[in-house]
Amino acid sequence: MTTEIQADIGARAARGACRSGDVVARIRPEAPPLEQPPSAKAPPTAPTAAGASIQQEHGRWLSLRTALMAGGIIVAAVGSLIFWLEGGRYATSDDANVAAAKVLVTTDVSGLVSSVKVREGQNVKAGQVLFQVDPLQFQIALDSARANLNQVALNIRSMKETYKELLSNVESQKAQVALDVVTNDRNANLVSNNDVPRQVYDQSRYTLQLDQARLKSLQQQAEVQLATLAGNADIRVEDHPLYQQAKAAVDEAQRQLNHATVRAPFDGVVTQVDSLQPGTYLVSQTAALTATGAVALVSASDVWVTAQMKETELTYVKAGDRVDVTIDTYPGMTFKGTVESISPASGSEFSILPPENSSGNFVKVVQRVPVKIAIDQTPGGPVLRAGMSAYVSIGTGHRRSLSDLF
Repeated sequence: MTTEIQADIGARAARGACRSGDVVARIRPEAPPLEQPPSAKAPPTAPTAAGASIQQEHGRWLSLRTALMAGGIIVAAVGSLIFWLEGGRYATSDDANVAAAKVLVTTDVSGLVSSVKVREGQNVKAGQVLFQVDPLQFQIALDSARANLNQVALNIRSMKETYKELLSNVESQKAQVALDVVTNDRNANLVSNNDVPRQVYDQSRYTLQLDQARLKSLQQQAEVQLATLAGNADIRVEDHPLYQQAKAAVDEAQRQLNHATVRAPFDGVVTQVDSLQPGTYLVSQTAALTATGAVALVSASDVWVTAQMKETELTYVKAGDRVDVTIDTYPGMTFKGTVESISPASGSEFSILPPENSSGNFVKVVQRVPVKIAIDQTPGGPVLRAGMSAYVSIGTGHRRSLSDLF
């Protein structure tokens, strides 16, 4: 029994020594074994074989790590190259906003606002009444113009009849002059033979001269009357200048009456309605400059995006390019669009004080060029409102090549 216990203790000690050698080999695998005299060398034991196996495994790990590092560098280089080749295809900008057709709807006639037919934020159709100016004064002006037109038409007809009467008088006077000529010639012959007194001849001669003067006067009156008929005795009343002038006054009065009722020029949403109230006196000259003389109308269909693109990103951008638009109000949604136009000038060219670089002492700044992007809207889709911030990505279709690197 004692012998078996001693044998078991010896086996456990041997295993402990092997594990100690394993730990030493893991801690210092690169340390070479100490040289011993040939006579002192012991035959290979189990701990020495385990250390060699660990060294082989460590070498394989180093080789794998080196391969992984090299592979990572190659993948990063290839990825960077692909990213660079694809980088010239898209032009992007976050300096973009939704824009829409908008107008301050007012009128060019002055008067008291009698009624407002819409409310704030209401959707309206083209031609729908927005508000109305009191039409009474314009109706009175129209009635007066129509009456004047009728009077002018009567005057023109009277002028035509007067001209006819003058022509008739001219013909009668011509007959009288012809009779005076015959009478004067006869008296001239008779007086030369002393058959009639000299007084009779003188009377006939003066009568002839008087009738000739009257004929000339009637002819001049007829010419003047013909001139008032625009040189055409058969002119239609509607073609006479006086009639056309009176007709223009009627049309102007009718226009003012029509403009007393203000209608929407296109479909849209009305705003700034509360500032216009019945009883406000609208002055046509300043109506569009004040909030109390107009109603703002923003189109609900004519909507686009204006992107202020850097000039350095417009190299390959052209009209017709497809665009992906992201609206800050609707994160996660992408709207499709098309480049409609590119401004022929940068935004600074339209400023009140454009930059002056002729002195040579200036700081070069990348200019922004407005790009108009038409949005493909679908019925029932999200509502786009003017002024919303947007991000655009324009697909130019351009691809870089390796030749660009050299």
